[in-house]
Amino acid sequence: MFDFVRQHTKIMMGLLFLLIIPSFVFFGLEGYTRMNEGGHVVARVAGSEIKQIEWDNAHRNEVQRMLAQTPTLDPRLLDSPEAKYATLERLVRDRVLAVAADEAHLVTTDGRLARALQEDPAIASLRKPDGSLDVERYRLLVGAQGMTPEMFEANARRQISTRQVMAGVGESAFGVAAAADATFGAFLQRREVQVAQFAAGDFSAGLKPTDAELEAWYKDHVAQFQAPEQAKIEYVVLDLDAVKKNTTVNEDDLKTFYAQNNAQLAGKEERRASHILVNAPKGASAEERAKAKARAEQLLADVRKSPATFADVARKNSDDAGSAASGGDLDYLARSAIDKPIADAIFGLGKKGDISDVVESDFGFHVIQLTDIRAPKVPSFAEMRTQLEAELRTQQAQRQFAEAAETFTNSVYEQSDSLKPVADKLKLQIQTATVSPVPPAGATGPLANARLLEAVFSADATQQKRNTEAVEVGTNQLVSARVVEHSPARTQTLAEVRDQVRARWTAQRAAELAKQKGESQLAEWKTQGAQAKLPAAVTIARDDTHQFPAKLIDAALRADPAALPTLLGVDLAEQGYAVVRVDKIAPPRALPAEAEQQIRQQYAQAWAAAETVAYYNLLKERLKVRMEVAAPAGLPAQ
Repeated sequence: MFDFVRQHTKIMMGLLFLLIIPSFVFFGLEGYTRMNEGGHVVARVAGSEIKQIEWDNAHRNEVQRMLAQTPTLDPRLLDSPEAKYATLERLVRDRVLAVAADEAHLVTTDGRLARALQEDPAIASLRKPDGSLDVERYRLLVGAQGMTPEMFEANARRQISTRQVMAGVGESAFGVAAAADATFGAFLQRREVQVAQFAAGDFSAGLKPTDAELEAWYKDHVAQFQAPEQAKIEYVVLDLDAVKKNTTVNEDDLKTFYAQNNAQLAGKEERRASHILVNAPKGASAEERAKAKARAEQLLADVRKSPATFADVARKNSDDAGSAASGGDLDYLARSAIDKPIADAIFGLGKKGDISDVVESDFGFHVIQLTDIRAPKVPSFAEMRTQLEAELRTQQAQRQFAEAAETFTNSVYEQSDSLKPVADKLKLQIQTATVSPVPPAGATGPLANARLLEAVFSADATQQKRNTEAVEVGTNQLVSARVVEHSPARTQTLAEVRDQVRARWTAQRAAELAKQKGESQLAEWKTQGAQAKLPAAVTIARDDTHQFPAKLIDAALRADPAALPTLLGVDLAEQGYAVVRVDKIAPPRALPAEAEQQIRQQYAQAWAAAETVAYYNLLKERLKVRMEVAAPAGLPAQ
């Protein structure tokens, strides 16, 4: 049959053509093109559609950006439904603000765009020493984001315009004074209360659970006793430090390196000079500065006739009180330590004793005499040997790292049943550790790298005990690991956690007894009314949680002011229970003016944020925003 197809290609093409044409007739061209237009619609804004492919691309770019910023971040966290939905919400927000900017005719001028790009740290780093932009590096920077310079600038222009939409609301928002005062008063309000606490710890003595009670509690809370998946591993790290340890630097190379770099090793030339200042500050009138310059020209003529009298002339005539007494001596100076006009004059003189022309600066007019030149000192080879060896060793290690990395990568793959061959070959130390698929919070270093952990817990590594591939965990840093022992996630037995179960059962039972006692006492005191005997009254405030739990203070401050005095019970969970009699509202605590101002500023910021959110929600309603994808469980629907 296939021979027939090959021999009658034209006939087969004609048959296919006849099959395809009717499908266009019945379904239309649109049905075919729609397949390539980005998939189904995931959101709508003002009649425009956001397609699945746009959402996918945006999320992919977001993940790449975040991983570039935080290489140790677990990529699985960014692949969650919640993270993906957050990207969709950002896409919708960008589209809403873009439409609003167009409707408001907000335009970003070329000048505004240029200023914004100049202020961008990433672009500022691309400037050459003369201040001009390195165009080639700029193209590489924007190309890494999948854009041409024109696309990048158009995107930046659009972002500036959309920021103006919300900035106009947030920056112009202000809280009404009465509302601010009411909020401020509520925040600082104090109340006089009487508190009877029933601490759980007071009810734990004598509690002795039976084996049956422990077993029942363990079964009810078995989810709390899950031992995570773990692996005992061996691992080796190849980095610049490891390569440097095996790098040999010989004496001849050191001497050559010293000879090639001794000019850079030398210090800066310093010059000693004296000056005569005729004061004429920047704010002086043109007439005053002209008089000062004429006086400086006269003094210049005097010292040029008799250079040896320069110090005496400076003592009698210089307006620089700091140097006049010493004959105008400025001591030794580096070029970078003084103002440019003066530095240019001093370092422009040829030899000791030379006198400059009149030099103008922000302070006035100067006549300068060069009194000494201190040539830059070049450290000897012996003085610089240690530093030179370290620098040369680093340079050689950087050149050798690529070759070592290739050897490392090949060795851990080709001899995958052990790390000893690669360790011996590159003189690396085999280290050991116990790891879990998710590193502890705040963990750093190679063993916190998500890619390495993913490789460690792959089936090939855990079941076959093979080396992982060489994983790049940082700049010039490769790691390979081998699982020695693997423990799957499991439920710990009651025998393993009996002590924990007993402690938790006791704490829970004690809290229950404390609550029972507290509720009983609350009921009794309610029947006694004003005759109820509670502990002495104290004053509580929202920001004072050192004497009572925050939950108790919050409950007391939420009590209806119109119903005071009132009794209420507060369940403090594992801490126990409390009965609170809220007697009355106490005068607010006086705050320092600075603290009060800070709180009012926070209120103003919160008000501005609330108005911004409200305006955005109004825009969404007006532009008929519709999410075509349901929010993940636990997230509010948009």
